[in-house]
Amino acid sequence: MKRYLKLTWLMAAVLLLALAACGGGQPTTPEATVESLPVATLPADAQATLPPPVVEGEVLPTPTLAAPTEGGEAVPAEQPPAEASGPWPAGQFGYGIQIHGNATVGDPAATMVAVRDQLGLPWVKMQVQWWLVEPDQATDQWFFYDAVIEQADLHGLRLMVSVVGAPAWTRAAGGENGPPDDYNEYARFLGELIDRHPGRIDAIEVWNEQNLDREWTSANGISPEDYVRFLQVAHDAIKAKDPNIIVISGALSPTGTGDWVRWADDFEYLDRALAAGMLNYADCVGAHHNGYNIAPDVTFDAAGSTAEAATAGFRGPFDNPHHSWSLKTTLDTYAQKVQAIDPNKKLCVTEFGWASSEGYTEIPTGFEFARDNTLQEQADYIVQAFTQMHDSGNIWLAFLFNFDFGNKGSGPTDDPVPYSIVDTAGVPRPAYGALSGMPKNP
Repeated sequence: MKRYLKLTWLMAAVLLLALAACGGGQPTTPEATVESLPVATLPADAQATLPPPVVEGEVLPTPTLAAPTEGGEAVPAEQPPAEASGPWPAGQFGYGIQIHGNATVGDPAATMVAVRDQLGLPWVKMQVQWWLVEPDQATDQWFFYDAVIEQADLHGLRLMVSVVGAPAWTRAAGGENGPPDDYNEYARFLGELIDRHPGRIDAIEVWNEQNLDREWTSANGISPEDYVRFLQVAHDAIKAKDPNIIVISGALSPTGTGDWVRWADDFEYLDRALAAGMLNYADCVGAHHNGYNIAPDVTFDAAGSTAEAATAGFRGPFDNPHHSWSLKTTLDTYAQKVQAIDPNKKLCVTEFGWASSEGYTEIPTGFEFARDNTLQEQADYIVQAFTQMHDSGNIWLAFLFNFDFGNKGSGPTDDPVPYSIVDTAGVPRPAYGALSGMPKNP
């Protein structure tokens, strides 16, 4: 997730939110993303400076055994996730979680063991920053990601990879905040990634939050039509290498009405992308949502009548009703728009979660809503959201943000840290046990 701009035009006369601005003096509401966490370029033999998540203590689930069989042998109450084999079934809901994904920090094998054996999830998501792998045309640094991909495969987990951040050398304008000038360069990189790890990647998300200028700075500005052409090139390259890989369109950032220079309203952007033929090049439509400080079943127009409205310190969802505050309204509307064109097409929610600052004395700038969510509410909302998405029939894959940024970030003021289900010391938060005990229905 990443901080993104939201126009607070309905409340500007009565409330100025003291949130982190990204330009133009506009108030902002945040959405934390993986790419917002800076990753230093480290040598290949670098040692991890942060420990892997601690998985001990009463909050962790204790495996239970069913009653002994007639032969006297106890059997697990729940079977472990099946080993990954063949394409993911079209009619099966996929439970997943986003991991830090940098092999130079922590122990990738321990991460996969925890996801598989303690959380009981079949999918993991990681983000690959292209610029980090190819900082120039003569260098490649695959060591940042190789071990993570390998360990996911060795532990029988399905892997979704989000590939973002074109190197500056691919862009006349420089910087890593947009697509390459030649879309074929991205296709080449995807091909090399797949060739390097054949059969280990189950899904690829093509870019991230391209309705924000900080993610899609280009000669034509924010352009759904350009993105669809970009997606087509990527889709064709992926399917040529491995037709079983699920191609997910880049998830949009839920926003308020935008100026189409700094950001574009996600509903408007989606309409134009669909009109440009996006569904021809995506097996699944990517979606993001930051839960803010309302429950997953609350529609945007009902937030003001909830009990939270009377006590919340962060007032956005309650005093400034807008679809982007609500996970339910956002996902339901996306699904309606998509299925009006293709009734069989589903969403892949590649980032969702709730931030809680309980237990911390500091929060990231612009994440004031994290103070309103207790750790227990974070846990309850996560389980409720997974159940709600599963039962909706509109979602194929869903990835919680996040597992292990808590003790792999730079402290409580790092954007992804309040979303993590482990704290800054690596100790599981209540959401860890709740997620472990949650039924995972196909």
